[in-house]
Amino acid sequence: MTYSVAVSGASGYAGGEILRLLATHPDIEIRTVTAHSNAGQPLIDHQPHLLSLAHLTLSDTTPEILAGHDVVFLALPHGQSGQYTDALGDVPLVIDAGADHRLTSRAAWEAFYGGDFHEPWTYGVPELPVAGGVQRDRLVGATRIAAPGCNASTVSLSLAPGVAAGVIHPGDIVSVLAVGPSGAGKSLKPNLLAAEILGSANPYA
Repeated sequence: MTYSVAVSGASGYAGGEILRLLATHPDIEIRTVTAHSNAGQPLIDHQPHLLSLAHLTLSDTTPEILAGHDVVFLALPHGQSGQYTDALGDVPLVIDAGADHRLTSRAAWEAFYGGDFHEPWTYGVPELPVAGGVQRDRLVGATRIAAPGCNASTVSLSLAPGVAAGVIHPGDIVSVLAVGPSGAGKSLKPNLLAAEILGSANPYA
């Protein structure tokens, strides 16, 4: 069986990586790629390494264009996925690579991101130990999945075995990570220009 897929935010870093992973899957047909500000442009102009997808043209990101697929990936900036998810109720599987459906706490969302709080989805880290098993068990049959962030993935997957074995206490964990500007996405931000960041580091929490 072949599953039809739409990827929003396809001109960005996360969207490009999703497409790279999907491109060689024998049961996946990538039918639609969207990118609001780059609509109408060839995908290959933004993802030149995806030669097998050179025939695709970026469409505008709308619920109507994303609907009608078996799977929809949302690779949009934080705070933008939620405006589409309610309108995608008929899509069998939606996976959000942004932050909109990750957090279960409204207070935490407002503290870290701000804006409208959206319903939390099943957390997409199959290897993560949880009470009574692993997160993979909760993902079986899930139709709405929230992909984890890069920093959370790094910390969780590297420390989870030690926590599960009882040699690391969760309350003792302090993580300090050095990340590059690509983690903030592909859209232009003056504070992330090379002239601003070369030879410097900007702390944030």
